[in-house]
Formats: sequence, structure tokens, C-alpha cells
Amino acid sequence: MNIESRHGHVSTAALILAASVLAASANAWSQEGTHVLPANAQTSGFGNGWQCARGFQRVDESCVAIKVPTNAYLDSTGGDWDCTRGYAKVDHGCKAVQIPANAHADDEPFGHGWRCNRNYREVNGGCAHFIVPANAYYVDSSYSQNWECYPGYRREGEKCTAVRAPANGFLVGDRDEWACERGFRKSADTCMAVLVPAHGYLDSGGHDWKCERGFRQEEANCVALIVPPDGYIDYSGNDWTCAEGSYKQGTACKSD
Repeated sequence: MNIESRHGHVSTAALILAASVLAASANAWSQEGTHVLPANAQTSGFGNGWQCARGFQRVDESCVAIKVPTNAYLDSTGGDWDCTRGYAKVDHGCKAVQIPANAHADDEPFGHGWRCNRNYREVNGGCAHFIVPANAYYVDSSYSQNWECYPGYRREGEKCTAVRAPANGFLVGDRDEWACERGFRKSADTCMAVLVPAHGYLDSGGHDWKCERGFRQEEANCVALIVPPDGYIDYSGNDWTCAEGSYKQGTACKSD
């Protein structure tokens, strides 16, 4: 009985020791995998990452409250601020926008808070009146000179010049350019007829010509191909090549 009791006591002690070791290991593993979030932060959902709560921004390993100046508000991200309408960012604050005469407030991104009224354009920080030239119309744009020519006119400097197609030509695109009819090609300000030689034809574009199959172009003519024995007209139709087992040498096909 004493021996069995002693053996039983040793067995229980061993189990307690093993449990202690396991608990210590688990505790160490838990501490190792735990990351303490800084104040005003929250986990980002990606591994052990974190991000600052709305109204705070990350500075090193902490979250610092965003100081929103007067006439400003937290932007949609919650991590920065923007000025209210009528104010612009200057240094670390918002300064009232000074709108010049003949302009109005504008909150276009990266703008300066105002925009010139219709028929005015920005000049030296102000808005100067301008006159739309004849045959043009006003365009409300900050990326152009505020006017475009009517169809059929082309911009040349500060005026609109009528575009007229020559004989055998027609206006294209926005009607500020012209092209020649099929069978004619551009030559300076005119459309000249394309002279197609015998055994030639107008190409798909209609402004140049090609030779028929079995002919090659030589200057302004189409000359018949002379195909030697063991030769045949190639894929282009305008030259010849030698059959397999022979090679081209001058005007003949030679074999080894």
C-alpha cells in the first residue's frame, strides 16, 4: 500500500509539473503574439496592423488628435481637414478667399476658390472682359481660351476663318478640315486626280494606286513580270520567287 501510494503521489506531481510547463508556454506564446494598440487606435483587419480612429492621425507609433482650424472641417477620410467654402488652405489655417470683380466663388479641386464669370477670363489675378470673335461661341472652360469656332470655321490666332473645300473635296470631322474625293489626292490647297496607269487600280484608300497581280510598279507604270522556269508569283502578286530547291540569281532560278 505504501509503495502504491508513493507511486501514485509521484504520478500526480508529474502531471502538475507538466501542466505548469504547458501553461507557462501558452502564456509566453500569448504575450509574444499580442500587440498593444496605442490610445485612439483600432485594428485595421490586416494581420497585426492598426490605424488611428477618426479625428486622429498617425505620428510614429501613436495617434495624435487632428487640430481642425477655424472655418475648417474633418474631411471624409477623418484623417485630415479641409476648409469650408469661401476659404482656402494657407499654411496651417484657412484664409478667406478674396473674390475679384466679375468672378464668383468656386470649390473646384486645386483651384484658388473663385472663377471668372461668363465672358471674362483670368488675367493677373483678376477677371478681364473679352469679346468672342465673329463666327465663334463662348465656352465655359478653365482649360481653354473660352471660345471655339463654329463648324465650318478654323481657329487662326484670335479669329475664325472659313474652311472651304476645293473642287473634288469635302469638309470632314468637326468641319474644320477637308479631304479629297475617291480618285483624287491632296496637293497643297487642291485635289488632284490620281492618274492610274494601264494594269493598275485605285487602292482601298482611293487616293493612290497599285499594280494588278502579275505586274510591278516602275515609276508611274505597271510592267509585266517575267517569271523564269522554276519560279512563281509571290504572295504580294507584284514580284516572283523561286520554287523550293532553287534560288534567285538575277532574272533566273538556279539550283545547286
